[in-house]
Amino acid sequence: MAREVITLECTEAKAEGKPVSRYLSSRNKKTVTERVEKKKYNKNLKRHTLHREIK
Repeated sequence: MAREVITLECTEAKAEGKPVSRYLSSRNKKTVTERVEKKKYNKNLKRHTLHREIK
């Protein structure tokens, strides 16, 4: 199995002192070796923000 479940965490919420939003996603470990970044909706900030993969 090459697919792996990853957690995406908001990068902008920490800087503003608000609660972070987290999403679950998956990636193919063999083809995507670097960390994943996606634009997702943060309900605490009420806008789309950049979410990065965390360990």
